[in-house]
Amino acid sequence: MKDAQTIPEMMTEIGKRAKAAAAELGYATAECKHAALIGAADAVWANRAQIIEANAQDMDYARNKGLSPAMMDRLMLDEARIQAIVDGLRAVAEQPDPVGEVLAEWDMPSGIHIRRVRTPLGVIGVIYESRPNVTADAGALCLKSGNAVILRGGSESFHSSRAIHACLVEGLRSAGLPEDAVQLVPTRDRAAVSELLTMTDYVDVIVPRGGKGLVGLVQREARVPVFAHLEGIVHIYVDKAADPVKALNVLLNAKTRRTGICGAAECLLVHQDIAATLGKELISALVQAGVEVRADPALAGPGTVPANEDDWGREYLDMIIAARQVADVDGAIAHIRKYGSNHTDCILTEDDATAERFFERLDSAILMRNTSTQFADGGEFGMGAEIGIATGKMHARGPVGAEQLTSFKYLVDGAGAVRS
Repeated sequence: MKDAQTIPEMMTEIGKRAKAAAAELGYATAECKHAALIGAADAVWANRAQIIEANAQDMDYARNKGLSPAMMDRLMLDEARIQAIVDGLRAVAEQPDPVGEVLAEWDMPSGIHIRRVRTPLGVIGVIYESRPNVTADAGALCLKSGNAVILRGGSESFHSSRAIHACLVEGLRSAGLPEDAVQLVPTRDRAAVSELLTMTDYVDVIVPRGGKGLVGLVQREARVPVFAHLEGIVHIYVDKAADPVKALNVLLNAKTRRTGICGAAECLLVHQDIAATLGKELISALVQAGVEVRADPALAGPGTVPANEDDWGREYLDMIIAARQVADVDGAIAHIRKYGSNHTDCILTEDDATAERFFERLDSAILMRNTSTQFADGGEFGMGAEIGIATGKMHARGPVGAEQLTSFKYLVDGAGAVRS
């Protein structure tokens, strides 16, 4: 940011540059985009020491702000996580290029031939909080889908995001693509977010990725269309026909593998017929694993704390889970409809009819059976990475990968056809 430049001036300049880059990127070859992503991956690995050093500055900043252990875990980068960033960039690079794909084509009696073809959205604004890997994921997916992107990372990940962004720019440069195709807002000032949300002349869609406060702000203030990534209020319902071994393994993984991600389980629902048996065993295992279980009276036991109304419909992003007894699958469905966020919900059962009822009557973006909810992730869905989990119903839903960042246009050919 130039010294004399105001936030609105800075954001307008970024928007103009992004729009110009999008026009060029929209017809970039698949080979060029592939080369840019591989170049970015190589740069991330080559600069891993500098990225970890930048991340250490962010960790200090976050520690001084008093971030929770789960939030610190979201922020932290080590060599293994940088390897995962590199792998994600390479995975996106190797995917088929979605731009120009013919989705459908047909002939009409009038003599015209019509094709519906994938096309980029244009300029995407991505607003995210403390996870610096989103810088790479969002940049890669937007580039792959032919979109320019304006990235606005969280204040905690400021230095890490800048270091990763520099690697993306290096990849663009090496492939001869416009460096303005991936821009990072160079300030922690929240005013930049408000500007980005109203830049209808330059930005085609906003993707917020963060907590309820961020998403609420975006939905209130945005004049640009939004792909909402709401809270991950993730439920696991343990049916009376659940396999005890599967239930234990899945539940512990879903809650404890990484508590700070949106696919982490936040509420356990247990069929009343097994509440005193398997239900209590599962809760005991959670307590032994260090999870604070906020249980209703039917599931209360050694080490639990009483749940209150505020515990239902809450995203903890921490070693905390709410637990409640329900009468049956319909009771679980009713609870999830009332308190869920339409993100990811799971049933543990060996009964096919019960599982089908759960799948049919809930409308979450992702529904799972006998599977850890930690798989609610674009990378695990074979998308290489994701820009977020869209919980709305318009355009994109579930993990948002490169395909979901495209629209389409109709291409019509004729041989001098005229309409009568």
